[in-house]
Amino acid sequence: MASNISTFQLSNPFTHPQSSNYQFSNLSIFQYLSVYLCGMNYLSVENLSKSFGERKLFQNISFGIDQGQKIALVGINGAGKSTLMKIIMGLEVADSGTFSINQQIKVSYVHQNPVFAADLSIYQTIFEGSTNEILGLIESYHKVMLDAEMGKDNGDLLQQFLIKMDAMQAWDYEYEVKEVLGKLGLKDTEQPVGNLSGGQRKRVALAKAILEKPDLLLLDEPTNHLDLETIEWLEDYLSRANLSLLMVTHDRYFLEKVTNQILELDNGQIYRYMGNYGYFLEKKAERREIEATEIDKAKSLYKKELEWIRRQPKARGTKAKYRVDAFEETKEKAFQKREEREIELKLTTQRLGNKIIEIDELGKSFDGKPVIKDFSYIFKKGDKIGIVGPNGAGKTTFLNMITGLLEPDRGKVTIGQTTAIGYYRQEEDRFDESKRLIDIVKDVAEVVTIAGGSTISVSQFLTKFGFPPKQQFTPIEKLSGGERRRLQLLMVLIKNPNFLILDEPTNDLDIMTLNTLEEFLDDFPGCLLIVSHDRYFMDRLVDHLFVFEGEGKIKDFPGNYTDFREWEKEQKLAPKLEKPEVKAPEPKKVEAASVSKPKATFKDKKEFEETSSKIESLQREKDQLVEKIQAGSGGPADMTNWSKRIVAIDHEVENLEMRWLELSELEGIG
Repeated sequence: MASNISTFQLSNPFTHPQSSNYQFSNLSIFQYLSVYLCGMNYLSVENLSKSFGERKLFQNISFGIDQGQKIALVGINGAGKSTLMKIIMGLEVADSGTFSINQQIKVSYVHQNPVFAADLSIYQTIFEGSTNEILGLIESYHKVMLDAEMGKDNGDLLQQFLIKMDAMQAWDYEYEVKEVLGKLGLKDTEQPVGNLSGGQRKRVALAKAILEKPDLLLLDEPTNHLDLETIEWLEDYLSRANLSLLMVTHDRYFLEKVTNQILELDNGQIYRYMGNYGYFLEKKAERREIEATEIDKAKSLYKKELEWIRRQPKARGTKAKYRVDAFEETKEKAFQKREEREIELKLTTQRLGNKIIEIDELGKSFDGKPVIKDFSYIFKKGDKIGIVGPNGAGKTTFLNMITGLLEPDRGKVTIGQTTAIGYYRQEEDRFDESKRLIDIVKDVAEVVTIAGGSTISVSQFLTKFGFPPKQQFTPIEKLSGGERRRLQLLMVLIKNPNFLILDEPTNDLDIMTLNTLEEFLDDFPGCLLIVSHDRYFMDRLVDHLFVFEGEGKIKDFPGNYTDFREWEKEQKLAPKLEKPEVKAPEPKKVEAASVSKPKATFKDKKEFEETSSKIESLQREKDQLVEKIQAGSGGPADMTNWSKRIVAIDHEVENLEMRWLELSELEGIG
């Protein structure tokens, strides 16, 4: 076992670094026991430390991942989450400590901002470097088919590949390839990767990782740049997939459904919680309370020990060494410095008049394709509106027209005299990398007006926004991705807008910042217009939606995102009772009776009741299995069996629901 785990060779296909060999020390006895008791060990991290200059990210952290565990890595922006992921995949080097990956397993990694060879097509990129034999066969078959479509005579070669595909039972896998690519919105697979946006490259990386069928999948912010429908598909896939998972994400619905454990990087240390996001919140609060109590006790003990130290002779040798050592430990604990970044958002807003923003018959097309068609809306005081729809449907185009960054083809946008728009854009703002954080903010304002009308200095405002005084003199180039986004948000709010437009504001922000931002926006007295893939964020803040349905159509839906999804499901499941009218020259009553619904027999009624009962029973069984998986109450074999059973239940429920719909249309049932 030791030889399989202690040596690790890695080539990362997602960022194309040079292949590297790493030799690590043998595992500790504790880790061997972990493998023996919990099943196969996939990843072991022991006493890992990393700093950047004087800033310590983490120190002597240790943890492991076993077969079947689905773990989320959480922490504030700048805590070192992405750095830790990069160390594990050989993209960064730790200051000290070791990590080991089991050589018997396959590992795939999706970087936060994946990079690929620009000249390769999407299809070539997904198959490049694949170690999956069937995946390689499908790629070759795909090339032969392309040649055949272009008129090249390769009938014999094509026949050989058809035989191979049959022999290796690759047809089901090819169907899965098409399904994954379709669900991730990668339809034009011959398109060069160099022409793709950052969000599209993220989809390519996800497709490549999923189709590799890894045993261990590492994901850094997998939901960023994905639309809501794709996120829901990915969430469902990962919750069912028979693999181990380590991911960095701030999506709280995603955390709740997919993970069964959470690792928190906090103040340079790592803490493990055996449960999903709700359990994590509860236990973290308990941990903080215990820590606060222990610090108070240490301070009290420190005062007593300090008196003893002062009473003793000055020569240290005359004092009991063990007590002096204990005194130093108590002092360190009593005055330990926790890097708190409590964010406090209390800002004033400008008065909003009766006329806010009026949109009249707005229209926009690109290359003859309508993106927005004849849309009108008059904003009212207190409007909190969410915008949803697939990527490319025109959401950001709509925002850019409202803010005047893009001219409409027709119609107009009229902005009231007292309306002060604050626009947080999806694209990251470009700051002077050499300038210090505090100087960037001072370029906009020297003082900030907060709630109540009082003013504070820029330094005080930065502190309230989670940038402590020591960090305020840090060059922009040293900030993490999440810290840059927080700075971008700060630069919008510092101008005291009364109409906030937020385009994907949750990208790269940590959960603590999101919670504080939600509280601020919940009490925001002005208008909100939000584009976000964070369902929790949308559900909490918006009271109705602009739904971009495609082809320029925008639906005004009363309710939040979950309300909309429930409404959509009801529309799909609703029995089609209304029949299309057929015009006849002389309609007769007897003809009307002839198209009435058939009557239900006693057997039909009994089957209807049994079907309803069976659906409810299966749903309860599924809920129980999901709870067991999320609680991590079973071993690897149990996890695998439960996951398979959930898939089987879903298939059975789908068939039963179709039969239920058929029976529900019979007269006399219901």
